[in-house]
Amino acid sequence: MAFVHGKTVHFEIDNSGGSPVDISAYEMKVDFPRTADTAETSTFGSTDKTFLPGLKGATMTIDGYFDATADAVLSGIIGVSGSFIYGPAGNTGGYTKYSGECICTAYNVSGEVGAIVKATASFTINGAVSRGTF
Repeated sequence: MAFVHGKTVHFEIDNSGGSPVDISAYEMKVDFPRTADTAETSTFGSTDKTFLPGLKGATMTIDGYFDATADAVLSGIIGVSGSFIYGPAGNTGGYTKYSGECICTAYNVSGEVGAIVKATASFTINGAVSRGTF
């Protein structure tokens, strides 16, 4: 198994004009949890729970350092649907790529004395996530 270092992560998001922008250089963390709902089908007398699979969903959070370039993109897409591309191993040909549509649900810029200014954005994935390669 080939493991990869986090320094190679690649992240693109559409700006307010719908054009993809690579903001990898300003980010330091991407969280991309994917979930599946279940509906319980247990009945009276059951001794173990049973379920049916339901709808899948995902969210995404990116954490990084404040920069005017990334800020222009992220502050302009709050409440907007756009495309994303996430490459956990980078964007070299043949590497895994997740892509889809998302809605930016929150953007926060946080600064404090003695520390670098940080920026965080949260997204709700809108529809299916595609898994492919670059």
